[in-house]
Amino acid sequence: MAGYLRPWRRSDRDGAQPAFRRSFEGAPDDPWGWSSGVYAALDLGTNNCRLLVARPREDGFRVIDAFSRIVRLGEGLGQTEELGEEAMRRTIDALRVCASKIRKRRVTHARHVATEACRRARNCQDFVARVEAETGLVLEIISSREEAELALAGCAPLLDRARPYALVFDIGGGSTELLWLKLGAQGALELIDWVSLPYGVVGLAERQGDLASLVAWYEETATEVAALLAPFEARHGIARKIAEGAVQMLGSSGTVTTLAGVHFGLPRYDRNYVDGSYLCFVDIERVSQNLAAMSGDRRAAEPCIGRERADLVVGGCAILAAICRTWPVGSLRVADRGVREGILVGLMRHGAGR
Repeated sequence: MAGYLRPWRRSDRDGAQPAFRRSFEGAPDDPWGWSSGVYAALDLGTNNCRLLVARPREDGFRVIDAFSRIVRLGEGLGQTEELGEEAMRRTIDALRVCASKIRKRRVTHARHVATEACRRARNCQDFVARVEAETGLVLEIISSREEAELALAGCAPLLDRARPYALVFDIGGGSTELLWLKLGAQGALELIDWVSLPYGVVGLAERQGDLASLVAWYEETATEVAALLAPFEARHGIARKIAEGAVQMLGSSGTVTTLAGVHFGLPRYDRNYVDGSYLCFVDIERVSQNLAAMSGDRRAAEPCIGRERADLVVGGCAILAAICRTWPVGSLRVADRGVREGILVGLMRHGAGR
């Protein structure tokens, strides 16, 4: 299979699936009466700080505000096992922006979660207390399993109900979560098993150093990650089901969305073009190899990468290569959605009594 399958468009939506509308206008008239609350979801990861503010709609929700900033909270964590002062300062600055947006939008229901960097850091409780004192936000440190389940809840509408099994993964800043699912009747999802790998783009970027060429490092890292995936494959025999055409793959991560933007040659990143699109494995490998062969300056010049992500993307590509080589599904669907959307789905279901 060569080239790429056409990007998913809004008109391709399955009628039974909720629509996560990301218009930044105020919510229009709501004849269903579901817009009585304003909901906020904050996801503080090892690399990014992200916020969504939304109102419920009859077919999902409408985003009315959003924020995303690379903060690299986990910078140096692998060496010190602690969050560094500069990383905490950057993160708190971003969280102040989030707190301001939450107040401005008069949010009525909110959840603020922190993931791998805070799970691993010895000084995480001091950081959480500092965040509350300086921003008013109370961070909840969630487990890797809950992180994976929230990511799944956020991107589940993109799963193809005609395929009985799915591999869903999220390559993060400090870890990678992979879920093996069975799709049942009426859209039910059964989580068969999951695994969290201690590999993320921030930690790998620190390991790669200032190598002039990352081609050999990319291959070595992909082989290293594949070795960690082998027991999961042996436990479930996923490759056999792939050979039967019963498996789909869905990727929720900055790595996958960035690769899609580069592959499609976008002059700037466009979520409406990328979210729900498909990438063939041959194209993933080609783009990944090209990025590994580039200089850091050349990667930074890519409009969908930029200076802040130039040293992160090759490590993410290596993790993705390991996943694709272990499970040769042939193509994957790209999800520019995940933990935040999953949080909103949960809050709104609870808030609306549904």
